[in-house]
Amino acid sequence: MSSANEMNKTRVINELRQFIKKLLQDPEIIPASLEVARKHYGTQNASAVIASEISGLTSVKIPDDPEDFSDADRLFLEVLKEVMDEEQAMY
Repeated sequence: MSSANEMNKTRVINELRQFIKKLLQDPEIIPASLEVARKHYGTQNASAVIASEISGLTSVKIPDDPEDFSDADRLFLEVLKEVMDEEQAMY
């Protein structure tokens, strides 16, 4: 494995660790994020809209431009979408 690849993995792990700590420190992030995701599920540019609203409502700050999303930002938004997909499949 290349040194650059290892450094990238370390960076991603560190971003995720920081994000998980934030989630544990502020228990309101998860319910607020789920509410926002439900509201915008399936809409055009859902990821950008959800990211913007979550940034405005919580201590989680996601850049406005999807091009600037970190790996942790993308993963969080993907997981939110998966949860919404699973909720929709239940109905």
